[in-house]
Amino acid sequence: MSEMAERLIEQALNLPADERAAVADRLLTSLEPELSNVDLLWDREAEDRLDAYERGEIKAIPAEEVFNSIQNRKR
Repeated sequence: MSEMAERLIEQALNLPADERAAVADRLLTSLEPELSNVDLLWDREAEDRLDAYERGEIKAIPAEEVFNSIQNRKR
């Protein structure tokens, strides 16, 4: 990594959390413009899943069952 990049990172790390998040968002967006729409995409995904559930295309799984399944995978 260049010296300039190292200096920029050091300066960015000294910013308050909300400003660091804004800088990170801008940098990521510059790499992949569609990342700026992540919230919109997740909103659409949630709506699509809810619609599919209401149409009976998918079923709900109790959270306890999901968490137990995850714990069992870790063992």
